[in-house]
Amino acid sequence: MRWALVKVALAVTTMVVIAFAVPLGLVTQELARDRAFGNAERQAAAIGPTLSVTTDRSALERAVASTQAGADGRMAVHVPAPPGRPGARDVRIGTGRATAADLDTVRRVPRASVTEVAGGSVLLQPTALGTGQIAVVEVFVPEGELTRGLTTAWLVLAGVGAALVVGSVAVADRLGVRTVRPAQRLARAAHDLGEGRLGARVPEDGPAELRAAAVAFNAMADQVVRLLANERELAADLSHRLRTPLTVLRLNAASLGDGPAADQTRAAVEQLEREVDTIIRTAREAKPQTRAAGPGAGCDVSEVVRDRMAFWSALAEDEGRTVRLAGVERPVRIPVARPDLAAALDALLGNVFRHTPEGTAFSVDVHNGDDAVIVLVSDAGPGIADPRAALARGNSGARDGSTGLGLDIVRRVAESTGGDVRIGRSVLGGTEVRVWLGLDGRRPDPGGRRGRRGRRTVPRPGPGR
Repeated sequence: MRWALVKVALAVTTMVVIAFAVPLGLVTQELARDRAFGNAERQAAAIGPTLSVTTDRSALERAVASTQAGADGRMAVHVPAPPGRPGARDVRIGTGRATAADLDTVRRVPRASVTEVAGGSVLLQPTALGTGQIAVVEVFVPEGELTRGLTTAWLVLAGVGAALVVGSVAVADRLGVRTVRPAQRLARAAHDLGEGRLGARVPEDGPAELRAAAVAFNAMADQVVRLLANERELAADLSHRLRTPLTVLRLNAASLGDGPAADQTRAAVEQLEREVDTIIRTAREAKPQTRAAGPGAGCDVSEVVRDRMAFWSALAEDEGRTVRLAGVERPVRIPVARPDLAAALDALLGNVFRHTPEGTAFSVDVHNGDDAVIVLVSDAGPGIADPRAALARGNSGARDGSTGLGLDIVRRVAESTGGDVRIGRSVLGGTEVRVWLGLDGRRPDPGGRRGRRGRRTVPRPGPGR
């Protein structure tokens, strides 16, 4: 916007300067020409009194020499031969440049005229003699006299025009800054709010329209904070309602006695209680985000995968499932909090146990690329009939025991790093869920990256798989 205002001011001022400077320069040129010929007419008129008294050559020579034009050799007097004197010739005093035809034309039509000659122009001024004849006074005006002062005039006009253009551009730039800075602050605040920094506000200054926009933005941001606070309180209240059935489950689990199944049930109840407590604390203690996570934030994806697979492997053994785990030999840090990644993995593995028959094999692979980490959860089950619908945001789940939130949790975790989630057909014959976790906040190359483990290319499935 700032440069647009500067360009508009530059264009308008330039057109105004041209519209005034060019006609003014042409007028100045015409005035210089009129001044030169006016001076020539005055010098020609100075010979008139002498011609009206005498046509004596010596007297006319003295009169011509007394003028500046005559002294410079730029004046001539053409006197016709006296009537009644056969053989008499016309008298010419001074240096003449006009042709005989031009002189005859002036005598025939006794009116001053200007004729172009080599090096300039000549003024031909007719003067009546006592004999009734017409003498012609010729004054030569060099080209330099016609253009004297024009170069200076054009330079002055150009300087004034340039000063006007520079001044208008400077004023437009200052006005543009006054307009653009509030708009830039508004854009930065909107970006910060979109990034989750809910404390972003805009100073209510600048032009009236931008002040109104700042007021509306601040009111919207306050409303967003209030709505999120209400959502957190609602989530905390709903989570708190789970404490009663969890207490019953814990008491029942304590009475199961000893054994792997009883221990696993008690561990699951304890974990569920911890998750509910975490939800309540997070919902009620959440603060608006004011800065991005530091370079040391995140977790080791390999360690989290090993931990969650150790938890689910007991249930897999009870159901007779073959499990394969690969790519977790070396630590790989990703910009995701450990609880978030664990929740995403539990959602993916829980879907495998929930939606595939007992005895169905599954695998978890971790591929470490240059700018992304890829987690693949594959199974040998029946697959997903409509992957696009399964990934649709807001899908509430059409089957019993499904809320439709599992894949949404996974997607939110992936998108927080600039990645995404895709569903395709696995090499085991069932479903393969690919979770792309970006390492630098940029979306991975859709053409695939060469993983570090085994240096093999991991292609990305197309839409709808």
